Amino acid sequence: MVTITDESLPGSAEEFQNSSLSTTAARNLATTTKTPPQMQGITSRWLLRLLPWVQVSGGTYRVNRRLAYTVGDGRIDFDINGTDASVIPDELRELRALRDFTDTEVLAALGRRFTQHEYAPGELIAEAGTPDDRLVLIVHGRVDRIGAGRYDEETTVTALAGGDHLGDGPLTATGGTWPFSYRAVTRVTVLSLSRQTAREIIDRSPGLREHLASVERNATARRANEAGESAVEVASGHRGEPSLPGTFVDYDATPREYELGVAQTVLRTHSRVGDLYNDPMNQVEEQLKLTIQALRERQEHELINNPEFGLLHHADLRQRVHARSGPPTPDDLDELLATVWKDPGFLLAHPQTIAAIGRECSVRGLYPTAVDFMGHSLPSWRGVPIFPCNKIPVTKERTSSILLLRTGEESQGVVGLHQTGIPDEYEPGLSVRYMGIDDRAIVKYLVSAYFSAAVLVPDALGILEDVQIGQ
Repeated sequence: MVTITDESLPGSAEEFQNSSLSTTAARNLATTTKTPPQMQGITSRWLLRLLPWVQVSGGTYRVNRRLAYTVGDGRIDFDINGTDASVIPDELRELRALRDFTDTEVLAALGRRFTQHEYAPGELIAEAGTPDDRLVLIVHGRVDRIGAGRYDEETTVTALAGGDHLGDGPLTATGGTWPFSYRAVTRVTVLSLSRQTAREIIDRSPGLREHLASVERNATARRANEAGESAVEVASGHRGEPSLPGTFVDYDATPREYELGVAQTVLRTHSRVGDLYNDPMNQVEEQLKLTIQALRERQEHELINNPEFGLLHHADLRQRVHARSGPPTPDDLDELLATVWKDPGFLLAHPQTIAAIGRECSVRGLYPTAVDFMGHSLPSWRGVPIFPCNKIPVTKERTSSILLLRTGEESQGVVGLHQTGIPDEYEPGLSVRYMGIDDRAIVKYLVSAYFSAAVLVPDALGILEDVQIGQ
């Protein structure tokens, strides 16, 4: 039996005893090289860089437009309890014929008479040419609006989703026929109101009857262009000396006004930190840099998601399109480009949505060209660059949206709003104000950023909604 001791092993402690100063000990006398504090939450913030910023000296920005007639094609919300859905009475005012009708009792009576129906994928909800005898509200699911092509083939005109509606026939005096067919793409839940039921309520309500009659009179009396604006009468192609039409350009009497929003925080540092630990880096400056980065991230988030001025909430309903099959296909991107066809600037999408676009293009053997922007190689579609933005929300169902913008005042596009020259300005539109030292020796600074965004005309912003980004 052989006994092996530590002394007999090669590489024992005695054999490898240091004969010089170790690096571990030497570091006690060395000065380390440090980086400034790093922050993973900093993103490219393309929206802040791409938006042209307009100086708003008075704190409020008014967007004057030509008079436009409200068409009332808004989205309707529902009261959903499990699998049962009912109409919220006031939401019926999103219908064109009921936009200015305020009798809540009559609206409630109409809402109670809607009945719920379910349609399987591929099932027809309405067929072109048949009597338009019911008002259909889409509660959930996806519906294709189908028209006849030039060679009698079926053509999908657009896709509809929850909140949209089909037909106003029951609310008009004379019935017509469905101009399009409507087919369920997924399982669809709808609420419908028959013409007979609607006429019963209309006959019992003189106020509703008079309101609907006035809507029809005004619709035939006023003239509008294809954008819904009051028409400008112009004669062309005439010979001789005919009487030329007189005209004027009418303005919207109640223009939209945007007030600057604010993002604020209070930066607190102990005076002891600033007194003793400012070498080699100024502690307050480093704290301030990271605080401003976080504030700018919140600013971009608000420009997209804020209910008062965020782009996702203030795109015109006619500028919203739905993905036809779920994922963002080339067909969907083409339809989105058609909403901002006058000089589109750029697309904005979540990084995961951009990956989904790439997958759909690869499946079809398409390879979108890359464009160079400020030294960055970016994907594009039809020459329009696609910029990543992680502030666009992704729902728990793994759906998101894609934004298309035209920017600038000269182009009647989307603009950012801020005010420069404010007191204690640290960056354009951002101030750092000293607030003093409290009784705990805490130094406070108020950091404020003032900003907003405005869509000058509706066709400057388009949104492709509810695109699926999962595999």
